[in-house]
Amino acid sequence: MAKDRSEPGLDRELADLPPEMRWREWMRRIEAVLFASASPVPREDLARVVGQGASVDLLVEDLAADLEGRAFEIARVAGGWMFRTRASYAPAIRAAADVGDQLLDLSEFDVAVLAAIAYQQPITRDGLKDIFGKEISRDLIGRLHARDLIGTGPRSPKRGAPYTFVTTEQFLVAFGLEALADLPEQEQLADAGLDGGS
Repeated sequence: MAKDRSEPGLDRELADLPPEMRWREWMRRIEAVLFASASPVPREDLARVVGQGASVDLLVEDLAADLEGRAFEIARVAGGWMFRTRASYAPAIRAAADVGDQLLDLSEFDVAVLAAIAYQQPITRDGLKDIFGKEISRDLIGRLHARDLIGTGPRSPKRGAPYTFVTTEQFLVAFGLEALADLPEQEQLADAGLDGGS
């Protein structure tokens, strides 16, 4: 969404409105932008629709409070904000809509490989082989890539300059993370018995 130009004719300051109405209008603008976007919207983009001195963070907080009790919420993911249906409504959505293509539908091993990539990126297939003790198929890598959960990273400095793999913004969105720093600590995974026995 990022563009370095302001919309001509958009009155960002709304100086003719009383402060409370101005704030409410800025909240509605942010709501409209989030509603129209299929991907997380960064702070810089939201700042383009509000007044110069307005705090995007406070506007988003107030909008989130306005949405309390609704079926959807504002989520902070991948360095921006987006609307997301509350988890408690997932069964209703699955019952009413054909969302089969939207589900990740990953095997336990697929998730383990994805986690290894997330924690060790950039990593080569040989690096994954070292972790799992077996060759990781190109098909598995292809499935993760086709779902846009991983992408190609920089070429490895090793002989033959093999490709490396990294996670994508879609990975962050799919798992509800703002950044990779939000991944659980590996010690926490081990304590929960989710370390794969390593």
